[in-house]
Amino acid sequence: MRAIPQQEASHEVTFYLETPRGVDAFRGLEHATRRTIPGLWQPIAVYWGQNSYGQGSGPSVQQNLAYYCENANIDVIPLAFMNGITPPIVNFANAGDKCSTFNGSTLLRCPEIEADMIQCQTKHKKTLVLSLGGATYTQGGWATTAEAEKAADMVWAMFGPVSGDYQVDRPFGKAVVDGFDFDFEAYTNNLPAFGSRLRSLMDAAGDKKYVLTAAPQCVFPDAAVGSTLDAVPFDYIFIQFYNNWCGVSNFQPGSPTQPAFNFDVWDAWSKRSKNPSVKLLLGIPANVGAGGGYVRGPKLAATIRYCSNFSSFGGVMMWDVSQLYANPGFLEEIVASL
Repeated sequence: MRAIPQQEASHEVTFYLETPRGVDAFRGLEHATRRTIPGLWQPIAVYWGQNSYGQGSGPSVQQNLAYYCENANIDVIPLAFMNGITPPIVNFANAGDKCSTFNGSTLLRCPEIEADMIQCQTKHKKTLVLSLGGATYTQGGWATTAEAEKAADMVWAMFGPVSGDYQVDRPFGKAVVDGFDFDFEAYTNNLPAFGSRLRSLMDAAGDKKYVLTAAPQCVFPDAAVGSTLDAVPFDYIFIQFYNNWCGVSNFQPGSPTQPAFNFDVWDAWSKRSKNPSVKLLLGIPANVGAGGGYVRGPKLAATIRYCSNFSSFGGVMMWDVSQLYANPGFLEEIVASL
C-alpha cells in the first residue's frame, strides 16, 4: 500500500461469529449479504483515504467517506493513514483539503470526516479502523518500550473514546474509531510494545469491542511487522497478496499444491499466534494500477475458493476504494466469489 504524498504539503465459509475478540466491532456483518453457512460471514474490507487512482477531479476522484459507506457490499473501511505518530500526522490525500489545522500545530482537524464516520457507523453499520503507518511513515519507532507505550496512550486518546483525563487534539473530534490497523512497511523500533499497549487499552475499554488488524506483505515472516504479529493478539490480518512472488498472480488453479502462493503458510501461523482464532483476509489490488499482480475473473474466483478451505480465511481486502470504483464490476465479482 502506498500513501499519496502530493497532498501532504497542502493539506465465509470460515469467519466464525463466536470468535472471542472483536466480533461486535465488525458491526456491519449482521447486515451483510454474503452468507454461506448460518452464523458464518466473510467481510470485504476496502481502504479509503489515499485517492490512489490519482484523479484530481472527475468521476474517479476519491469521494468523501460517507459516499462509500452507502455501499452495502463494503463492511470494513481502514482509514489511511496516520503516517506519523511521534509527532502525530494524518494524511487523507484530497479529503484533507477540507480539513483545517489545530492552533499552533500542523495536525489536521477534519470535521467532515468526523461527521461521515458517525454516519457510517450508526446508519450504515460499517467498521472503521485507523490505519497506522503507510509507505511514507519514516519516524522509525521509539528508542524505548516506555516511549512506545506512551505513544500508544496518545493514539488511544486521540482516536479512542473521548476522555477528559487526557487532553489531546482529536483529528476526528467526537468520532471514535472501531480499532487500529498496522500497515507499517519498514521495521519500526519497539512496535511490539506499542501494539501490546494499544491492545490492552482496547481490551480494557467497556463501551464496545475494538479490533486490531495488520496488513503485512505476503512474504513470511513479514520484515516490518512479523515480530509484532508474534507478540500481540490480532483479530484480523489483511495480507497483501500482491507486489510479491507469493501473490494471487502466482496462484495455480487446479494444482494440488501451491509452490508460490502461500496462504497455507499464513494459515499455519494463525494457529500458533497469540490469537489462534485470528482471521486472514486475502488482500488484493482493486485495479490494474493499484499494485503488481492484479488478477480478476476465473483465476481470482479460484483463488478465493482455495482460501475458503482454510479455517482461518476471513474474507477479502482491497487497496483501495478509488481504484475499486474506477474498475466497474470488480466488487461484484468478489461478492459473487464469496
